[in-house]
Amino acid sequence: MRENKLATYEHTPRDAVVTANDYPDGQHFALHTHARGQFAYAACGVITVFTPQGNWVVPPQRAIWVPAQMAHEMRMAGPVTMLNTYIATPAAEQLGLPTHCQVFSVSPLLHHLLLQAIDIPERYDEAQREGLLMRLLLHEIAAMLPLFLNAPLPNEPRLALACRHLLAQPSLGIAIDDMARQVGMSRRTFTRLFRQQTGISFVEWRQQACLLAAVVRLGNGESITRVATDLGYSSPSAFSSVFRKVLGEMPSRYCSARSVPANMSE
Repeated sequence: MRENKLATYEHTPRDAVVTANDYPDGQHFALHTHARGQFAYAACGVITVFTPQGNWVVPPQRAIWVPAQMAHEMRMAGPVTMLNTYIATPAAEQLGLPTHCQVFSVSPLLHHLLLQAIDIPERYDEAQREGLLMRLLLHEIAAMLPLFLNAPLPNEPRLALACRHLLAQPSLGIAIDDMARQVGMSRRTFTRLFRQQTGISFVEWRQQACLLAAVVRLGNGESITRVATDLGYSSPSAFSSVFRKVLGEMPSRYCSARSVPANMSE
């Protein structure tokens, strides 16, 4: 169902409700929360999600889970068709969905279940076909594989500010010593505190920041060579290798297989 018809979805006595919306390039939703968890599927286009804990990028035909009551912003890169599954907290807990934001892969089965669920009324009969379909949809969501498409932000103010600057202009050319000088720390203190606060090394974090930027730029139609060069990769093939490791496919395939399914535009 379309979002503007679902003003009371958070109070619907059902475990899940699915909505669909089309958004223009650049559409931005300021910091907000939902009473239910949100499983946001980018049927086409790229979604970026920001929270005080970090940022995530959702490529086309992937999804992000945002737990209930988690403050977040969303921005659309390119025209976006988003299918949202709003899941009640008890159901999310029973399914074992994470208590933090997480990008997930989306199987062909889940894709088709979401398309079917758009037309299911808000108060569906849980014992009939529609209810069984929604139950299967929830279990399929819980079975999806996580994708490491985020860059966690440290809590330490100097580190957080430096990381935000790097996210705005990511490059593999930014060295550890550059960052340490920027925040006024020794290299040893910087590396120790960075891992302590983010759970990963700065080199791993920098790679993630570059990959997130690459996903957005490829989604906007930029060439693989241009993106790889701008972000500081030694070659397009080196970039493609990293891309495939995280997303499971080469960027050339990613760029060529992102059209909206025909029945999605009906």
